[in-house]
Amino acid sequence: MKIFRHLVLTAALGLTALHAQAASVLVVLSDADHLDLKDGKVFPTGFYLNELMQPVKRLLDAGHQVTFATPNGRAPTLDTSSDDKMYFNNDETAWRTHRALLNTLKLTSPDASPVISLARAAQQGYGQFDAIYIPGGHAPMQDLLTSQAVGDALAAFHAAGKPTALVCHGPIALLSTLPDAPAFTRKLAETGRANAQPGWIYAGYRMTVISNAEEEIAKGLLPKGGAMKFYPQTALEQAGGAFSSNSEPFTAHVVTDRELITGQNPASASGVAQELLARLKPTSVEPH
Repeated sequence: MKIFRHLVLTAALGLTALHAQAASVLVVLSDADHLDLKDGKVFPTGFYLNELMQPVKRLLDAGHQVTFATPNGRAPTLDTSSDDKMYFNNDETAWRTHRALLNTLKLTSPDASPVISLARAAQQGYGQFDAIYIPGGHAPMQDLLTSQAVGDALAAFHAAGKPTALVCHGPIALLSTLPDAPAFTRKLAETGRANAQPGWIYAGYRMTVISNAEEEIAKGLLPKGGAMKFYPQTALEQAGGAFSSNSEPFTAHVVTDRELITGQNPASASGVAQELLARLKPTSVEPH
């Protein structure tokens, strides 16, 4: 069934696989369709279109297999504010092409989504996957950062030294591998400070995530008077990550350290995809 689904996807892209040497990539998204803010306010959100689809299209174009999963197996939600050509360098053709691929994959369909739960992915065995990718949008701030299932998945890829790629708000999921992620995030939300927990597998790693400065610029997207409980940069720094930033807000910035590949913002999605592809075994495909 997996091979059949892969052939259908490549056919939809106008590609014919010449060799069956495809890598297999697990793409993990959030189940959440909102982010809880301070003072009981709620921000409708989901994944960002370009942060998911630019890497996914590159992977499929290269002949690789992609499996989509969320913690509970629910169809993910598109953040409608990201459904805009501005995230594709104002290239309307590129925007429509990636939007059409999302529709072809039916990822957001409550009834037809191919998304599986992480429990099912774990049952199949993380050893069958060559890499893991987590896109952004604010949704990972709601559930991925404290999900035990996400933490188990990331720990498996870390232990195997397999490429682990995340972009924008996606790197907040790295907190799920803390010994007690709920306690860490709760303390940070309540006081603005949380002590690093010994044993975090990503302690000392160089990484990036959407910066505090970029969050300040983008906070106009939140409901009037709304504020996030904490920013991802602050959280990863206090957990023990070595944060690296761009010099100009919202310009592309990709950081690699051992198996970890992180991108700072929407503009970094293509760079993360490029680095991920470089680490996957080559395949041969040609257009019809």
